Amino acid sequence: MNDRNDIPQSVVIIDDHPLFRKGLIQLLRTVSGFRLAAEAADGKEGIAHILHLRPDLLLLDLNMKDMSGLEVLKFVRQADLDTRVVMVTVSDAAEDLVAALRAGADGYLLKDMEPEQMVEALQAAAAGRIVVSDALTHLMAAALRREKRPDSVTDAGLTEQEQRILERIATGLSNKLIARELGIAEGTVKVHVKHVLRKLNFRSRVEAAVWAVANQRGER
Repeated sequence: MNDRNDIPQSVVIIDDHPLFRKGLIQLLRTVSGFRLAAEAADGKEGIAHILHLRPDLLLLDLNMKDMSGLEVLKFVRQADLDTRVVMVTVSDAAEDLVAALRAGADGYLLKDMEPEQMVEALQAAAAGRIVVSDALTHLMAAALRREKRPDSVTDAGLTEQEQRILERIATGLSNKLIARELGIAEGTVKVHVKHVLRKLNFRSRVEAAVWAVANQRGER
């Protein structure tokens, strides 16, 4: 992934709806900082582009005919590519949201977002932040409340460093950005994040972020 602010983020779009795909491409072209590397109408074609181009950002539809977006997401994560993956979908079902985030998605956006909100979310994702449509955060929080886990960071036994990292996860920062803020190696952050997720009984950093925000507000 490029790490210079002056280099446009390379983007691959995978969506089996031609009209939406074209609309998203047009939207990206109105914003500086993005460069369309490739588009695909199905998962298999999209994976070929991803392996060849290794894009900075993948915008991925969830429900496709031949291969679901979730399957493509899992492939990308197993391939250990440094590509940020944002699901762009019509589904506001809590189970789809949770499944995508637990599979390693860096964001989950609804297709009916206003264009300005979509642009802001994609810019945030490109900057290394986790993005979830505002309309969906309450669904995630509700889903988490139904599962058994510690009531507070104290109950979870988080160290001071782990608490500092959780606070930054809650603001949507990536491991790379957390490492820069705390002045430690990115590999060290990854180890701490694994410990935080294990202690809180989560499988994704987005779940931890939502839990942390709710915990700060007293909404457990």
